[in-house]
Amino acid sequence: MMSENIQTSSRMEERRRLQQWRDQISKELDRVMDFWTKHSEDKEYGGFFTCLGQDGAVYDELKYIWLQGRQVWMYGRLYRKLPRFHRQEILTAAIAGGEFLLTHARPSADSLKCAFVVTRDGRAVKIQRTIFSECFYIMAMDELWRTTREERYKKSARDMMDQIVHWVREDPSGLGRPELPGAEPVNSMAVPMMLLNLVDQLREEDEEAARKYEELATWSVEKILQHLQRDGQAILENVSVDGNELPGCMGRHQNPGHAIEAGWFLLRQAITQSDHDLGRTAVEKFVLMPFLSGWDWEHGGLFSFQDVDGHCPTQLEWSMKLWWPHTEALIAFLLGYLETWDTQLLDGFQKVLDYAFSRFSDQEYGEWFGYLSQDGKVALSIKGGPFKGCFHVPRCLYMCEELLSKLLEEEEEDRQAADVSP
Repeated sequence: MMSENIQTSSRMEERRRLQQWRDQISKELDRVMDFWTKHSEDKEYGGFFTCLGQDGAVYDELKYIWLQGRQVWMYGRLYRKLPRFHRQEILTAAIAGGEFLLTHARPSADSLKCAFVVTRDGRAVKIQRTIFSECFYIMAMDELWRTTREERYKKSARDMMDQIVHWVREDPSGLGRPELPGAEPVNSMAVPMMLLNLVDQLREEDEEAARKYEELATWSVEKILQHLQRDGQAILENVSVDGNELPGCMGRHQNPGHAIEAGWFLLRQAITQSDHDLGRTAVEKFVLMPFLSGWDWEHGGLFSFQDVDGHCPTQLEWSMKLWWPHTEALIAFLLGYLETWDTQLLDGFQKVLDYAFSRFSDQEYGEWFGYLSQDGKVALSIKGGPFKGCFHVPRCLYMCEELLSKLLEEEEEDRQAADVSP
């Protein structure tokens, strides 16, 4: 009887904690999205301003294509998934952002290559030799199709996806990337990570897409796992195309937030494929290991960059605490717990949540600061810029709210089953 009482008390405490987290995160998501809907939308030209000061004032009108795509995706996803965001103004802004991308993201009619940044009215300013503007273009178009069911958005997403796969796996020359004699080909973890995330987006309730991109998902997983180095004791950001460690700073470079993000991407793939070995690797090696080595045990928060051999990283911001690694950790811990029921993941979630809400969240104006010093003080007061927009924070809060709701539902089902068992 005493043992049953202890178990009942433990379940009640667990439910109380999950419910408290969900309420806290739900309110924070509302505050964050209120900031963006009030300050970010360009009602004259379409698209969104992302260079916003602490109070939401626009300090630069340039528009970064990858952030435009992210915000269209975020608006569409919230409109489609959470009833309280199923509002016409959210849909209208998402469509306007999508139309801005369709009209202005590609400077040349002869190429699918996207600009990195454009003027307020859509004139190209800069192009990068990467695939990331194009990747978030795909996410925006696919989510708009799912939201509106307009086939032209779906076609645009699929055409761009085919182009990206060609650039990555066959011929990168269309990116404008020159062949230089001293530049060895590199497997940068960001590329297969992003492709795996795109497959996850495109195959949602779409069996045709799931079949088409099944091999690409397998390839992406293999390329990500190549970054597990040194007998499984380190995640390195860059390796050779054959999966070997590279010399110098590039080879020793570690990005704890990226490793953790890769962890939950791998975990979603493992869940889809019922691959328990991959799921275990994702949690143990890509979530827990980089978190434990990347956490600043003196000041709190995740370091931005590390050197696997303990040398001082060459990136000037290496010791800063940035917003996005903490959002990735929150998602990864909850998703990992949902699959493993390992309570150390909930303890990690609590640690990161306490730090993020006390340090990044702006209780006066809403949204989160993005850049803290090592000791957790606000280093930059801006709420958005070329790299921070309406994406990491609201995506994290939306996903955590969804995961916590699922955990609460499963806990209630278990309780009811226990009550009726003989």
